[in-house]
Amino acid sequence: MTLLTDKEQQQVAAAISDVERETDAELVTVLAAASDSYSYIPLLWAGVIALLIPGSINYFTGSLGADWLLLTQWVTFITLCLLFRFPGVGHHLIPRQVRFWRASNMARRQFLEQNLHHTEGGMGMLIFVSEAEHYVEILVDQGISAKIGDEVWRGIVKTFTDRVRSGDTLAGFLECIESCGQHLREQVPATHEKNELPNHLVLIPERS
Repeated sequence: MTLLTDKEQQQVAAAISDVERETDAELVTVLAAASDSYSYIPLLWAGVIALLIPGSINYFTGSLGADWLLLTQWVTFITLCLLFRFPGVGHHLIPRQVRFWRASNMARRQFLEQNLHHTEGGMGMLIFVSEAEHYVEILVDQGISAKIGDEVWRGIVKTFTDRVRSGDTLAGFLECIESCGQHLREQVPATHEKNELPNHLVLIPERS
């Protein structure tokens, strides 16, 4: 999965700088290729299928001896493991709830790792995207949440998620930053010049 190019990352950084000049909020953007390798889930599916299918055939037909049953199970397991390594196949084996849970956990870890909880006045804001899961989340610290409710961000997240799903992550970032900026300028306008956190897009490559 290809993340944004250097030029596209610069566009995101410039959009953040434009917003931060007119608001006290500190924006950080994070783009992850995926929130987990999920390698254990395809292995689990392969193991379950390898145990059940040959075993069921042998139970109803009695056509396999113990040695052939064990061999068939191993061949089935290895074949499925190789098949499930293809992203287009393995991706569909992972329940949506699991993918979103992992992405949500990573978003919260990034909020802490990027020190967004230590900004002056609690003005930290994270825009998090995990491409493999088509997951977008906006997290804000108490200084912003006290003035802007979560319902404001839901529509922005929905639009951004549609962009990610269609493969237009850059446009999604730029639109999201500008939409967030409109609300931030109104509710937490700039009172003094500051830049506590870097404006560049944080990239998290896919895990092996």
